[in-house]
Amino acid sequence: MAYYIESLQNLAEQFAKLPGVGRKSAMRMAYAALNMTDEAAKSFVDAIEDAREKIHYCPICQNLTDREICPICSDLSRDTSVICVVEDPKDVMSIEKVREYRGTYHVLHGVISPVKGVTPDKIRLRELIERVGAGDEVREIIVATNPTVEGEATAMYIAKLVRPLGIKVTRLAYGMPVGGNLEYADEVTLFRAIEGRRDFQ
Repeated sequence: MAYYIESLQNLAEQFAKLPGVGRKSAMRMAYAALNMTDEAAKSFVDAIEDAREKIHYCPICQNLTDREICPICSDLSRDTSVICVVEDPKDVMSIEKVREYRGTYHVLHGVISPVKGVTPDKIRLRELIERVGAGDEVREIIVATNPTVEGEATAMYIAKLVRPLGIKVTRLAYGMPVGGNLEYADEVTLFRAIEGRRDFQ
């Protein structure tokens, strides 16, 4: 009979449910958790419970926050006439690292994917349309969904909903990465690279 500790296996299975964590990594995490002091283990559990209790969706942009309204939406220096639509809260952090964008955001928490059963009503599209239709302040929507088939389909769907309202819809210019090889680029990447071309300087 193979060596088996049910409680350890159950713990590893919980870690394995996290995105990007394989079985071996999950087992390493389980062993690491067992080696924690009682105080460290309690702090770890408390941090998870505290985050789950306090973090919620911002009522304006749907980003995660532990405040009533997230820091970006409550920042009066941000340009509220421009909304950058992203798939995931992590995308907001990525754009903010650049420190160039001064508009606001809207987080969809997913993309439309009929194959996976994700219809428009299962992501935060209704909240976006309600936000845009609430007044005449919004003049541009920047669709920053990922350059995947689902991301492109979601971008087109958003454009179809928003353009009739007289709002400009733009798309991030995705293209070839530095050091990339045309031979290995997919069709969407090449299309975006050509579409987003600019004058050579």
